[in-house]
Amino acid sequence: MKSKEHFMDRVSREMDADLPELSLSTEESLAACCRILAHEGHESGLAGQVTARARGRNATPGTFWTLQFGYGFEEATAQRMVLVDEDLKPLKGGRPNPGVRFHIWIYRARPDVQAIVHTHAPHASALAATGKPLRTIHMDGAMLHGTAHLPEWPGVPVADDEGRIISGALGNAKSILLANHGLLTAGSSVEEATYLAVFFERAARMQLMAMAAGGYKEVKPELAEEARAFLLQPSIVRGTFAYWARRSAAATAAAPDSSPQLG
Repeated sequence: MKSKEHFMDRVSREMDADLPELSLSTEESLAACCRILAHEGHESGLAGQVTARARGRNATPGTFWTLQFGYGFEEATAQRMVLVDEDLKPLKGGRPNPGVRFHIWIYRARPDVQAIVHTHAPHASALAATGKPLRTIHMDGAMLHGTAHLPEWPGVPVADDEGRIISGALGNAKSILLANHGLLTAGSSVEEATYLAVFFERAARMQLMAMAAGGYKEVKPELAEEARAFLLQPSIVRGTFAYWARRSAAATAAAPDSSPQLG
């Protein structure tokens, strides 16, 4: 009988071959991210933000892209993304959401982070209100194993102190539950940050349902770590992101008086 490692390696190689890299600019990826989040119910007025480091040979260090303030997630297009510096001064396009200032602190502390998603999704926000951290209770949420927890809300994150507190609480994790606030994911790509954010909200919903049913049993740490490594493979992340992008585009196309936005 062949080992589990044999099959894991085979599956990984096949997924790499079958789920290729996506040919999207940063602005296009962020626009798709926003529309996916809208489709998943993460909208909360103008609250919440998505950002991504500017990339390419001509990109200035410390600059990043984000959605122009005043537009909702479902209205996002590549043309509505704005390029800003570390003081949130627009370099291209309109003004950003002032709440993205705390993202700067995460980018400074974490060179591995290329994109950040922060939303006030309903179930993550409800879990944040309980004071309890997100736990690994199901395989479908195992990519979030090790999610950090900020137990005390520092206030509206438009100044530097909130950035210091949130980035410190995040540490080396890829995700964090912010007390009385919402979720944040920090990915190695826009696709990964989106993937983590969508499953974060689903995991929070599942945990609340389990709590209402009388409690939950956590996955064993060693199995959660194995599942996290498997589910965070770039091929799975980009394949899932591409599917969600197609689905949100199809939903937009089916809506009255609308057309799909691809970028």
